[in-house]
Amino acid sequence: MKIMLLGSMSNAARMKDVKLQLEQRGLTVLATKDLDFIIANPHMPDDLDEDYKHCIENDIVRDFFDQIAESDVVLALNYAKNGVAGYCGTSVQMELGLAYYLRKKIYLLNPLPDYHEQRWALEIAILQPEVLNGDLNKIKE
Repeated sequence: MKIMLLGSMSNAARMKDVKLQLEQRGLTVLATKDLDFIIANPHMPDDLDEDYKHCIENDIVRDFFDQIAESDVVLALNYAKNGVAGYCGTSVQMELGLAYYLRKKIYLLNPLPDYHEQRWALEIAILQPEVLNGDLNKIKE
C-alpha cells in the first residue's frame, strides 16, 4: 500500500518522523519531494516570496498531485497550528479534495475542530475521512 502524507510544511520534521515510522511497518510512503530541503530550511514556509519562487521553480503542486494519484491512501498530518487543533491549511484542503475526487481512502491523524467554529472543517468532514485519533496503527493495509 502506498500512503501519501499531507500536512503543513511547518511540521516537515514531524512528517519525516511519521514517514520513517510507517516505512518501518513495511509501507511505501510518499511525501513532498522537497521534504528534506524544507527541514534544512525551516524558515521557508513562512517566507512567502521565497516559498512561492521555490514552488514554481520545482513544480511542487503538480508533483504533489501526481503523488496523490499514484498513492492508494492519503494521510493528513493535521497537527495543531495557529491555536487551532486539527488544523488543515489551504494546501491540505486542496489536496484532500483531489484525493476525494480520485476516490482515495482519506485518513486524518487528529480530529477536526468543530465546523461551527472553523467553517473549513465542514468541507473536510463532507469527504468522510477516517480519523486515527493520533494512532498510526489504525491504518488498515
